[in-house]
Amino acid sequence: MDFAFDAHTEDYRKRLLAFLDEHVYPAEATFDEDYAGDWSPPPVIARLQAEARAAGLWNLFLPGEHGAGLSNLQYAPLAELTGRSPAIAPPALNCAAPDTGNMEVLAQFGSPAQRERWLRPLLDGSIRSAFAMTEPQVASSDATNIGTRITRDGDDYVINGRKFYISGAMNPNCRIFIVMGKTDPEAARHVQQSMILVPRDTPGLTVRRGMTVFGYDDGDHGGHAEMIFDDVRVPAENLIGEEGSGFAISQARLGPGRIHHCMRLIGMAERALELMCRRALDRTAFGKTLAEQGVVQDWIAESRVRIEQARLLVLKAAWLMDTVGNKGAHTEIQAIKIIVPRTTEWIVDKAIQAHGAAGVGQDTPLARLWSQARTLRLADGPDEVHKRSLARRELNRYRGA
Repeated sequence: MDFAFDAHTEDYRKRLLAFLDEHVYPAEATFDEDYAGDWSPPPVIARLQAEARAAGLWNLFLPGEHGAGLSNLQYAPLAELTGRSPAIAPPALNCAAPDTGNMEVLAQFGSPAQRERWLRPLLDGSIRSAFAMTEPQVASSDATNIGTRITRDGDDYVINGRKFYISGAMNPNCRIFIVMGKTDPEAARHVQQSMILVPRDTPGLTVRRGMTVFGYDDGDHGGHAEMIFDDVRVPAENLIGEEGSGFAISQARLGPGRIHHCMRLIGMAERALELMCRRALDRTAFGKTLAEQGVVQDWIAESRVRIEQARLLVLKAAWLMDTVGNKGAHTEIQAIKIIVPRTTEWIVDKAIQAHGAAGVGQDTPLARLWSQARTLRLADGPDEVHKRSLARRELNRYRGA
């Protein structure tokens, strides 16, 4: 494995670093103040998107004809840089979840008509989207539990169910939902589910309320919603793939989504460590700077070691995805999903501690970084589910030996 940046990646890195310095970091100071409170992103995002497109920094996450054509290993250091300002940089580059996963689904599984109607405007950044899977009545960590029904009725499907914590759904520019539900509850466990496209203005679809995450409404990048589907009727051609393919498509979607989150988390951890070091050199307590206090030195050293370990595992997972495919990288994808959010949460926590009261307020990005890292121990599967699966795979190597 050679993790040196090739010339193509280095060119993107230089342009992205300049973009962050010139446009993204200066926007952080007033980003929350510019939020109008209507769930629309602050106007600066549209301006940054225009700048990013002009700089050739657009849809970097998507391989093949629809994106920049980067491999996972090439994209990893770029996604890491966007994680240094996770509320601004990813949407500015049109590389923000959940749109990234939805674009991948449409590019890989969508029909030509579906790609023309929905993928094209998503690639252009003219609309946003959401992925409606999680439900309040069931343990959604097991996707086969999903209770929402998708019932065939002539040339249509009728959808009934309730979803919650649907990321991005409060944004008024979120025009399309990919909804996962059951088309055949009597089928084998992993082929009961299907995915279907539901436009926001479809009768019977109600976005009931916005939902907070550790007190944040995340309104400046689309929020999270509870949604009701009450006899929502859409044409049968809105089904993605075949009936019963929903679980398989969801797994194909979540693999890249998990590694993208982990790539960005490395950048979040680097940002937190940088802020911790600057604070440690600036502040004096008991006659010494914080940087001279042994406990703070321990936090800093431990943070550097943990970041390097996490980054190497992410790069290995990216390399395997490129060389043997997502299925061949399953163990490593689960491993990074377990360790990287936890590592980043620990580092951000220590940076908050070094900042004292300032660390929990709005004057630094640390409180929000902590909430995002903590949330990612649940999103795309909680730690315990990944550990269960990983342990079973490890044990299977020795069964019957």
